[in-house]
Amino acid sequence: MGDEEYLCGASDARASMIRFLFRLFSMFALSVAVILAVLDATRSIAASALVLTPLAASWAAAAPASLAAAEARVAETLHPLVWDVLVVPILSLPGFVVFAVLALLLYAVGRRPRRPTADWAV
Repeated sequence: MGDEEYLCGASDARASMIRFLFRLFSMFALSVAVILAVLDATRSIAASALVLTPLAASWAAAAPASLAAAEARVAETLHPLVWDVLVVPILSLPGFVVFAVLALLLYAVGRRPRRPTADWAV
């Protein structure tokens, strides 16, 4: 076995592991999305009206100190306008939507590449 074959095999194994991690994080994000959707569904049934909890409200209820710390960190590291223009609109969306889209993106990044022989299979 030559050095090139060994390096190519190691690179393929590494890429496979990274794809696995993206798919694993995708499953975690999907789990959070389902939990947040069930919470909103429960609140909607109790209120007899549609209740969509923004991600900011869920985050503030779970860990208010970390929300304030994240805002301070973004303002300190990037720019205060980044929080207002980019982060606040995302935090105003329902939490299950944000995590479902995140799960979809992570899964798309971590999906397995198509095999070249799959086109010729009967």
